[in-house]
Amino acid sequence: MKLFAPLKLMIVDDSNIIRRRIERSQQIDRLQFVGSAANGVEALALFERTDPDVVTMDLTMPEMDGVECVERIVARKPAIRILVVSALADKATAVEAIARGANGFLCKPFTDRQLNDALAELLQDG
Repeated sequence: MKLFAPLKLMIVDDSNIIRRRIERSQQIDRLQFVGSAANGVEALALFERTDPDVVTMDLTMPEMDGVECVERIVARKPAIRILVVSALADKATAVEAIARGANGFLCKPFTDRQLNDALAELLQDG
């Protein structure tokens, strides 16, 4: 049986509660948490330091929104897997984020199972 190398997970959300919830709730053995950011500007700096493989990305954040951040991260690392985690009110924005390179969408509020299913699906495609 082939063992998978760990994948680095970065969490981006302006809500500390959501960042901590995703970190605590995700149960995918292959994912190793490397850091979290509260906005797109912080996310890009953290991305440069940690080179994550998987990102959960909020859309509505101060300083730089998730759509622009997705575009900039994908430009630097096209193979990255990005799960947009946002409220349903942002559906059109989520479609825009996917058009710019995000790979999936999870609607807030979400259950632990929905989070893990969405992450598992994201990793299956890759």
